[in-house]
Amino acid sequence: MSEEKVETQQPKEGYLMDDESKNVDPIPQTESSDYMAAGKLKGKKTLITGGDSGIGQAAALAFAKEGADVAIVYYDSDQDADFTENRIKELGQKALVFKGDVGDESFAKETVAKVIAEWGALDVLVNNAGEQHYQEKIGDITAEQLDRTFRTNIFGMFYMTKAAMPHLSEGASIINTSSITAYRGSSTLLDYSATKGAIVSFTRSLSQNTEVTEKKIRVNSVAPGPIWTPLIPATFPEKKLEKWGKDGALERPGHPYELAPAYVYLASSDSSYVTGQTIHVNGGVVVNG
Repeated sequence: MSEEKVETQQPKEGYLMDDESKNVDPIPQTESSDYMAAGKLKGKKTLITGGDSGIGQAAALAFAKEGADVAIVYYDSDQDADFTENRIKELGQKALVFKGDVGDESFAKETVAKVIAEWGALDVLVNNAGEQHYQEKIGDITAEQLDRTFRTNIFGMFYMTKAAMPHLSEGASIINTSSITAYRGSSTLLDYSATKGAIVSFTRSLSQNTEVTEKKIRVNSVAPGPIWTPLIPATFPEKKLEKWGKDGALERPGHPYELAPAYVYLASSDSSYVTGQTIHVNGGVVVNG
């Protein structure tokens, strides 16, 4: 197996990158010129947390290509958010951008209220915002880190879903970003893995909730495997990146654009008989989940 850090695919024609990715080698790819849109989300009003870069950006751009108007929530990088907003508009769709902390319930309420005030509807909610912190020992995980990870990854998901629920249209879709770590664990991402396991349980349970079933709302999740985003080199020690993401059948990490079609599928009527499920996009790691 190759000893290079990650497979260095060259950006395809038409590929654009967010500002945060410019200093990452290789550059995470959030678009592919091979993607063939078919109007699957035409007229849909969508909201994506963590939509400024990485997986969230890839989903946002794919949604726009499929005809959806896209609102994104982000925490820190104004340049990334501006890039995503401008690209959505270039694709001919409306864009809304909200900066704040999904772990703050009042922010979640305000965001959803502003989306409804602007667009009058919400058809798809993607709970994608997340954070992780590498720690080799449980003793090194502070109470502050534990609270922060859970507040972003699972509390924020509860808050955003709770705020959106009264406004979600009949037959709407909720898509939560879980992780392969929910199924096989991670010895150095203990708190992160715990939140991702909670997300799987939250997804399954919410899909059976009466409030959801009465409105025929579908609730599913996507469990990414090793996806090359700016978060990875920022999180892991350099020595850990040498073989990172190469234990699957495809023997390479994935790029954000390779996840986008899974989100489109779950957001569209193509998945009309799918709820309470998780799609594993992980390069061929069998997790039996």
